Amino acid sequence: MMWNRRTLLGAAAATSASVALSARAQTAPRAPQTWPAAGPDLTGTPSAPVVIPAPDEPKGLLSDASFPIWPEGKVPGSGGVTARRLVLERGSPAAHDRAVMHVSQPLLEVFRPANPNGSAMVVAPGGGYVRLAVDKEGAGAARRLNQCGVTVFVLNYRLPGDGWAAGYDAPLQDLQRAVRLVRSRAAEWALDVKRIGVMGFSAGGHLAAASLTRYDDAVYEPVDAVDQTSARPDLVCLGYALMSVGSGASQFPGPDAEARQPLTERVKPGLAPTFLVHAADDRTVPVANSLNMFAALKAAEVPCEMHIYQEGGHGFGFTLPGDRPASHWPDAFEAWARRSGFFGAG
Repeated sequence: MMWNRRTLLGAAAATSASVALSARAQTAPRAPQTWPAAGPDLTGTPSAPVVIPAPDEPKGLLSDASFPIWPEGKVPGSGGVTARRLVLERGSPAAHDRAVMHVSQPLLEVFRPANPNGSAMVVAPGGGYVRLAVDKEGAGAARRLNQCGVTVFVLNYRLPGDGWAAGYDAPLQDLQRAVRLVRSRAAEWALDVKRIGVMGFSAGGHLAAASLTRYDDAVYEPVDAVDQTSARPDLVCLGYALMSVGSGASQFPGPDAEARQPLTERVKPGLAPTFLVHAADDRTVPVANSLNMFAALKAAEVPCEMHIYQEGGHGFGFTLPGDRPASHWPDAFEAWARRSGFFGAG
């Protein structure tokens, strides 16, 4: 079947009702205390989590270089929040698959390439807005992007179920601040201020899509000079991303009307070039989420490219074996980013 604008818009219209119901039913955050001792989690990996000691915040897990994104005592809406970071290991010391929960001091972990090209990517791991899959969708992204010369900043963002005043906008506060911080300190890492991108997966993909479409929303009061810097990403990658948090039908506080509006409805001309990747057999975040966003971006004449694979499930990130077609999506992203000029003239 040939996909064109008419067929994409038709698919979007035909699936909109079922997508809304599916997103509410399948992606509503689960309370930390009910996380199963075994079975699949929202990143698609069988889990047998073991609690491991967490370094005192704001020390990172993945990189020797990490730093908090907010000045001490300036994390927005922190009054009454008692969350304390918890780290769960779903893998092994030889092959980590850690989940970070209850982030109270958002931070960036820095991965510098051997041959930097001046571009940077802020990466938002997924985890259903309940946990952060920091190895599969954080460190995994950093290793691959470093090969392309990209300086990577993995964001440990706050989660809405921990009682933050902004609810589902608390993660967006963190991502906006992270982009501003990287851009304001670009000289420190020899970065081009016009090549600061955002990449996110699953719920982190929803967050990245919010950064794309809501970069100019004033979701927090400025705290210092950094907040005078633009939060607009120059390029965005959305991995099996959710486009609406639904009605919040869980014991967590539901999103308000502002956060609940589908991000496809916020697309407008002039947004950053966007790359989308998804698997058609994803049962957690239906592929229609990416189809709808692609159709909206095309209608607004935003430069974009989409890769849909027949199989891959949810949460495949950078973990699929090489004989699976979806394992090659990072190569497609790299080629597209180079054509877009994001990796520089070289």
